[in-house]
Amino acid sequence: MRVEDLDQPRLVAGMVEEQMADLRWLGLDWDEGPDTDGGLAPYTQSEGGRFYDAALERLREADLLYYCDCSRREIAGLISAPHPGEGEAVYPGRCRSFGLRSREFRRPPAIRLAVPEGRISGLDRWQGPFSQDVAREVGDFVLRRGDGVTTYQLAVVVDDLRMGITEVVRGADLLSSAPRQILLAQLLGGRAPSFAHLPMVVDSDGQRLAKRNPRLQLRDRRAAGERPFEVLMEMANFLGLLPAEQATELASLDELVACADLSRLRGLLEVSVPAAFGAPEQPGVHRPGNEA
Repeated sequence: MRVEDLDQPRLVAGMVEEQMADLRWLGLDWDEGPDTDGGLAPYTQSEGGRFYDAALERLREADLLYYCDCSRREIAGLISAPHPGEGEAVYPGRCRSFGLRSREFRRPPAIRLAVPEGRISGLDRWQGPFSQDVAREVGDFVLRRGDGVTTYQLAVVVDDLRMGITEVVRGADLLSSAPRQILLAQLLGGRAPSFAHLPMVVDSDGQRLAKRNPRLQLRDRRAAGERPFEVLMEMANFLGLLPAEQATELASLDELVACADLSRLRGLLEVSVPAAFGAPEQPGVHRPGNEA
């Protein structure tokens, strides 16, 4: 259990504790986490600054970092082409030549990675092969913001490497992050985990399910007297994780885990994946042979 709470100003007080309590109620547990030290602490990213500092120092020694005091508006004015899936301008490297030299900054500078040329390729267990020229399609991306906050891209890579994470299963909306994270892992002398970017669950109108929907709040369902295993089975059946003959026969979470199979995820789930990442022709539909 890793708490990714880097953006402290947006953190709601008590939310982490509530989420962990919800997961415990649901029957899920973990071998290591903020409340179960397995020797790889901290498990809360806001406490892991020394590890992120060490990674930045390694990249600095390789001459791969530079200060950037460009605003978003300035970057948008420099170039209008968005990078795949995120709608942000591709940073053209305006400040790269300054490196980390001290100068008169117009605003607190961010730290960007001077992205090396070349394509980054991988094989996603669900989406299949993907490839991206990070330098051309994303540009030099930020590793630490001007306010001192380490970015998601760097933090997750550092934590995955130091925690020995080997498999990452997450939503396909993060597929565009995979090439950057593979690149960072390589530059830090490690190897990125394998990825499986699964389709996003949508409602009847094709919109992503919102966390604000009361029907999706575990605490509300708990207060309504629902039983946790029934909630788990509802989710598993909705996703098509179980063969029909077992959909109503299971009695425990262990049995559910033993029978669940990602290859059964229903093709009706949809996701918009940029063609640049080698997505299937019909987004969200599984194709045999995509497993690593």
